[in-house]
Amino acid sequence: MFGEVNTGVITSMYGTIVTIEADVSNGLPCFDMVGDLNLQAKEARERVRTAIKNSGYVLLAKKVVINAYPADVRKEGSTMDLAIAIAVLTAFGFLPQSDLGDIMFLGELSLQGRLNPVNGVMAMVAAAKKAGIKKCIVPMDNLEEGCIIQGVEVYGASCLKDVCEHILGEKSLSLGECRTEEIFIKGINTFTEDFADINGQPVLKRVCEIAATGLHNLLMIGPPGSGKTMAARRLAGILPSFSMDEAIEISSIYSMNGNLSNEAPLMTSRPFREVHHTATKVGMIGGARKAGEGTLSHKGILFLDEFPEFDRSVLECLRQPMESGRVQITRANAKLEYPAEFMLVAAMNPCKCGYYPDLNKCRCSAGEIRRYLNKISGPMLDRIDLCTETSKIEVSDILDRTRGESSKEIRARVEKAHEIQRKRYSTEKYKFNSKIPSSDINKYCQLDKETVDYLRSAFERLELSARIFNKVLKVSRTIADLEGCERILLPHVKEALMYRGLDRKYLDV
Repeated sequence: MFGEVNTGVITSMYGTIVTIEADVSNGLPCFDMVGDLNLQAKEARERVRTAIKNSGYVLLAKKVVINAYPADVRKEGSTMDLAIAIAVLTAFGFLPQSDLGDIMFLGELSLQGRLNPVNGVMAMVAAAKKAGIKKCIVPMDNLEEGCIIQGVEVYGASCLKDVCEHILGEKSLSLGECRTEEIFIKGINTFTEDFADINGQPVLKRVCEIAATGLHNLLMIGPPGSGKTMAARRLAGILPSFSMDEAIEISSIYSMNGNLSNEAPLMTSRPFREVHHTATKVGMIGGARKAGEGTLSHKGILFLDEFPEFDRSVLECLRQPMESGRVQITRANAKLEYPAEFMLVAAMNPCKCGYYPDLNKCRCSAGEIRRYLNKISGPMLDRIDLCTETSKIEVSDILDRTRGESSKEIRARVEKAHEIQRKRYSTEKYKFNSKIPSSDINKYCQLDKETVDYLRSAFERLELSARIFNKVLKVSRTIADLEGCERILLPHVKEALMYRGLDRKYLDV
C-alpha cells in the first residue's frame, strides 16, 4: 500500500516543494524515514506515530518506509509532520489517495494530534502557488499569514483529526479570507516617532532627508545626547513607501524567522533593526537555519549604535552585503544566499569618553582617540555615503517648545524625489540612487565642465578612493532630485563633498 502527498520546507530564504511518499508492507515492523533529513525532521517519526494513535487510528504492525524527495534537498524543521501523517494514513487505507495531489499539508504535530504553528508558511504557500498547487492546509495559528498569498485556497486546522475528516468530506475546515490589500493599506505609514520632536540640529535633519531619499548609508558622529539615536529611529518614518511585492518579500523573511502572527501577518512598513554591539557574526549575517540582522533589515534600515564598540570582524562581514545586497553563506554541505539590501545607519561618539574635540571635557589622549576611531576600518568607511556631525544641544534649543518640521512634511519631499527616481529607473533592476552600478554612473550622473574640474581638484586634494568618487556622485544625484533638478549642478556636488570630509576630521587626530 502506498500514499503520496505534498508539503514544503525552507531552503535559504525560499519555499521548496517536497513530496512525501509512504509505503506500507509486510515484514519486520519498523518506521524508517529517508531523504536527507536533519535530526529535527527525523524526530517526526515519534511525533507522527503517537499523534496518529491519539487521534483514534490504530496502525497494524507493518514495515513503514517514508521517503521525502527530492533527496538532494536538505530537509530541516517540523513542517512535514502533518504531511507524513496524512501519507501514512493514506498508505494504511484510512484516507483516499485521490485528490490529495492538489493539496499542500504544513504543520507540526503534538503527541495529542494537535497542529502547532511553524515558521515560513508564507514562503511555502508562495512556492505552492508557483508549482500550481491550489490548496494548502496549515495550522490555525498560521492561517492569516498563509492567506497573504493570493490565488491559493488556504485552510486552517486545529488537529490531525479535523484534517482527516475534511479529506473524507465529514467536516469542513475554516477557509481563510485573503485581506492582503486591506491589511497593507491600513498599516502603511503608521509611525509614532516624529522628527518634530528633535530640537535644533538642522544639518542632521537635512542629512537624514538625503539619506532616506536615496537610501544612502549614513554615519553620525557626535557627543552623547546630541540626537543621533533619536534621528535614526525617526528615519524609518520618512523612507519611501514600498510596493505590495516588496511587502510580501520582506514578510516572507520574517515568516521564516517566526516573527509574524495572525495579528500582524504582513509587514506594512520598511524594517528598522536596531542591533546591540554585542552581536555575533552569525547574528549579523545569519546561518543555515536563521536569517541575520542584515537580512531582517532588507529594504529597510540596519541601525548600529555605538559603532566602534562592535567587534571588528562583525562589522567587516557586512562589507560584502553592503555592496552586493546579498549575504552568501558557504558551509560544508550547503551554499545559502539571503537578500540583504539594507541601508546602514551608524552612530558613534568621537572618542571613548564622547566629548572630543571639546578639550575642556575630553580627557582622552591622542593615542586613545586614534585607537578608538581606528576600530572602524578604511574599507568600511569607504562604504558610507554620508557622514555628519551632531553638535551639543544648547539649553535654548531644549527650552524652545516650537515644534520643527514634521516627519510628514519631510516624507512628502522624499516621496516626490522617489517618484523621480522611480521613473528614471523604470527600465532598471534598481530603484534608488544609492544602487546605481558603476557601469551606469556616466549615464545617470552627468556633469558640466565646471563641476568636473571642481570634483577632480577636490579628489586630488583629499586623496579619496574611486568608490567614494562614485558615492559622491550618487549623493549629488539625490540632492538634485530633492531640488527637482534634472542635471547635477556644482552646489549639489559641493554639498555632497561636505558630507564626506567629516570622518577624516576625526580619523586624522
